Order: sequence, then structure tokens, then C-alpha cells
Amino acid sequence: MKVLVTGATGQLGSALLKQLKNTNYEVTITSRRKPDNLNFDWVYSDFLTGEGLEAAINEMDVIIHTATSPRKDSKIIDVSEFGNFLNMCQHIKHFIYPSIVGIENIPMKYYKHKYQAEELLKNSSVPHTIIRATQFHRFIESLFLSKPFFKKYFVPGNFRFQSVDVVDFANHLIKMIDDGPQGIADDFGGPEILTLREMADLKIKVNNESNNVVSFSFPGKLYKSFLEGKNTNEHKKVGKLTFEEYLRNKGK
Repeated sequence: MKVLVTGATGQLGSALLKQLKNTNYEVTITSRRKPDNLNFDWVYSDFLTGEGLEAAINEMDVIIHTATSPRKDSKIIDVSEFGNFLNMCQHIKHFIYPSIVGIENIPMKYYKHKYQAEELLKNSSVPHTIIRATQFHRFIESLFLSKPFFKKYFVPGNFRFQSVDVVDFANHLIKMIDDGPQGIADDFGGPEILTLREMADLKIKVNNESNNVVSFSFPGKLYKSFLEGKNTNEHKKVGKLTFEEYLRNKGK
């Protein structure tokens, strides 16, 4: 089975490559930047321009599409060029698309583009599986809890998250390769739902920090969507590694 991983240098792509080393799949990876310590065949491609994409998917059976652009050029990379990419994928037997829980209910531009990409895939003739996950542990920590200011974490403390371990999700995607196309698969959520204040308190406890937490709120639909847990799915607590375990395992 020939498997292509796009976006191989990203957080999810990197986790996939570590786990795929232990499989018998014939793996090729594609990205703009050649990864360090390469264990697989690599093909250059650029989703911003479309360069190299046809060469990358040549003779592939399965694609795990982790290439994305949350910070810039999202409209091009995640929507317009993604649509062009799907037109090249008519021979693909299984297109696995990792997405994000709740994107249709959270007013963020990047989430809107991910939802548009889901619709493009659903309306295409490419056999596919769309699998949504909740936010990764590292994403939560790096975005909200990376650095205290004046020995305080300033956070929207009532935000609710069901963070999940990226390796747990990567292994789930790999298991899907042989399952075949499922259309819309069940969500993949983390093992627990916590407020951001609770997550900050856990980081302080695990690291024996002297920092405190200052919680704030703000008006608007974005705040309300995270306050209501639109980014969670309490019925799909599938991941194993908790946020506290993630913090304790860092650096090991």
C-alpha cells in the first residue's frame, strides 16, 4: 500500500511519520521543506502554488492530508488549491482528511476555510474519510499557557477544551488506512473536558510554579462558542493521554 503524507513537517505530519516507521506501508512524504532525519522518500510540493503536487501523488493509493495553513494564506492553501488538488486525486483509493471538531459553530476565519474544504471533499468523487479531532495538547499550551507575565497567566479561563494527544490521533489515522473510506467518521476527542483555568492550574502544579492565574472574559460570538464548548464532544472521549500526563511527559 502506497501512502502519501502531505504537510509532513507540521505537528500532526511529524507525529504520523514517527508512527509510520513501525508499519509495512510504502510511505512517501511531501512538503515545501525537506524534513530532518528523513526516513522516507520525499517529494517537494507547494500548496500555495500547486507546484509538485501531481508528481507527489503519482501512483499513490492513500493520502493522509495534514497540509494546512492556520496563520496565513489559508483561503488559498485550504480551499482554492485544495480544490485543485482534489481534481488531481481521481485515482486515489482513500483520501483521509483530518479536521477540527466544531468548526461550523466557531466564528474563526481558519475554521471557516477548513469547513469549506470538508464540503469540497464531500462533494468530490474522491473516496474519502473526514475525521475531526479536538485541539492538541501542545496547541493549547503554546497558544494560551506558553509564558506567564509578571508571574501570572492571563487567560480566558472559562474557555472549555477537550485537548487530545497528537500521537493518539496519529495512530488513529494510521488505523484508518486499511478501514477504507468512511465518509464522515466519528469525532476523536480527548479524554476529559477542562476549562482553560483548570489547565493553567495543572501546569502550575506539575511544574511547581509560583505563578497565578488571572481569568478574563470578552464579548462576542467567538468567546461564547468556546464558553459553550462548541469545540468539544463529550460523547467521543477517545484519546488516552490527559493534559496533565502530557505536561508530565514533556522532556522525557
